[in-house]
Amino acid sequence: MPPPISAPRASAPGPGRRRGWTWGRAAIVCLLIAVWPVLGRADQVDRLIGQLQSSDDYKVRLSAALNLTKLGDRRAIGAFIVALRDRDKSVRGVAAAGLGVLVTAATPAQTRNRALTALRRAASSDGNAFVRKQAQKAYDKVKATVGPAVSVAAGATYVNIGAMSAEVRNSGELVALMRQTAQKTFRRQAPGILIDWPGGGVPSGKHIQDRQLKAFFVDGTVNAVNSGGGAVECKVSMLLATFPAKSMFGFLKGGAKVEGGGGEADLAAQDCVIAVVEDLIARKIIPTIEARTR
Repeated sequence: MPPPISAPRASAPGPGRRRGWTWGRAAIVCLLIAVWPVLGRADQVDRLIGQLQSSDDYKVRLSAALNLTKLGDRRAIGAFIVALRDRDKSVRGVAAAGLGVLVTAATPAQTRNRALTALRRAASSDGNAFVRKQAQKAYDKVKATVGPAVSVAAGATYVNIGAMSAEVRNSGELVALMRQTAQKTFRRQAPGILIDWPGGGVPSGKHIQDRQLKAFFVDGTVNAVNSGGGAVECKVSMLLATFPAKSMFGFLKGGAKVEGGGGEADLAAQDCVIAVVEDLIARKIIPTIEARTR
């Protein structure tokens, strides 16, 4: 009986290689999920779950997650849900992908709903883009096992809110904050606009066509955050496009300055981004959408 396969070792990157090494590691994870052989016996599941949950070495946890995915034993679902909060992004990404494999139509509804809730949270708020992408893919795949939702009135307006991005430090926190702020602003300022597709996931082009929906896409980027003189200044850009074609017809820029410096700079940056996103959506994006749907 062959032993569990261990993840390949990677030497620590130098200062100039950190970004490339990080994404390289993510690419390796995706490749290994696709081609590593299945372990021979499912009686190793408990041992692998123990390694995933308790090992201090991310390589051991990563290897365990990969092998559990290949074994396909649904006992690993609970461990993968917990692993979506692992401190290592590669482990979180593999756990998300693993849920997309293990959760099927045969999975009990309660377990499936727990997985969907965890995947949705990771897709919207994880600090790493690779993890968010894997979580969203897995969420869509799992949601498809219970069939598409159809309880949407003909002619309704739907807005798909993108993953957002940031070109500054602490980008993960700001990205999650942007998306949360966009959702809250739409719910508060335009409750008649649908931003959550019933049952989860996103509507297909056929759903939109069949129900004659007016569908749009909103995304944004934190372009700059600068501090000095006891204040923090931020700049944000947002786009408005059709959906699902994503043909952009609006590009907006906004900025703000918030008091706060030193140890309060990060909190001030968050307040600044919230203020700009709220303003752009409430004063520009929602009125534009409403004008196009009259």
